[in-house]
Amino acid sequence: MTDMAAEKEGSLQSQKEEVEALSSIYGDEWCVIDEASRTFSIKISDDLTHPKYTARLQMMLPHDYPSSAPPIYQINAAWLRGLERIKLSNSLEELYLENLGESIIFLWVEKIREFLLGKSQSLKTVHCIDGIYSSRVEHNAVRKNTEEKEEDNNEVIPGFGALKVKVDHAHESLDHASDDEIPIIKHGETITDRRSTFQPHLSRVLTPRQVTMVLNKLYENKKIASATHNIYAYRIYCEDKQTYLQDCDDDGETAAGGRLLHLLQILDVCNVMVVVSRWYGGILLGSDRFKHINNCARNILVQEACFSSQDDSPKRGANSKKQKIKKTN
Repeated sequence: MTDMAAEKEGSLQSQKEEVEALSSIYGDEWCVIDEASRTFSIKISDDLTHPKYTARLQMMLPHDYPSSAPPIYQINAAWLRGLERIKLSNSLEELYLENLGESIIFLWVEKIREFLLGKSQSLKTVHCIDGIYSSRVEHNAVRKNTEEKEEDNNEVIPGFGALKVKVDHAHESLDHASDDEIPIIKHGETITDRRSTFQPHLSRVLTPRQVTMVLNKLYENKKIASATHNIYAYRIYCEDKQTYLQDCDDDGETAAGGRLLHLLQILDVCNVMVVVSRWYGGILLGSDRFKHINNCARNILVQEACFSSQDDSPKRGANSKKQKIKKTN
């Protein structure tokens, strides 16, 4: 195989994994326009209950994306004109240049969402000038006194899409946990399709040794041990080296581990291990099995509030060339 053919094959595989991850993240907002030409779109809003600003990003993925070319895109928004449209387009192009060779769609979507939020906040400021400002100041004074009494576990993180979840601060004690302690394992809801059942399990881990301990603990459960496949992926952030230890395992479900790891990367999750058990029901599911694996994983990540805010993230998950991958097999 020539270098050019190998690069094309690698790009197409990266596209497939990225599309599966984006479909799991954004759900109904993500739309396949033409699978043959690799054309997709996503509806983006400003996350308000009654959104003032929405836009639709339409993309066609060329055969050499992401290795050497960006997606061909169009932003559809009737209200977006002139200098604002130019400014937003320039910011997307700058993001691409900062992440050459990497999957970029997730970063583009969140950049557009950030732009929409800025528009909404500007609109609020105008309303304040028109006479609402005084009541807002009074509200903030009451809120300040209330916040002093609130517990940390009532903090709300703005998540991906319209997602808002409560933070579980119980994991913070893990920072001081002994490497000999088995991390707590959480279990998620099952998904069943054509007699195949999928169930996710999640644990917060800080070392590869804890990864092994979690796997051993799971296999003590006879039901989990009897699963046809136990696919897993993990990402651990190393503060001293400012890089990641990450790995995955298909457990016989070819390519499933890599797709699961890609989901963790694109969501910028760190110090987390996800295992998805599949009990095969005798009917082939085709590519739907990957969708169920990623949806299971995403559901338990939401359940356990594992999404990282963009500002607190030590490194962007999409910038995988800067991450260290350590195999544990």
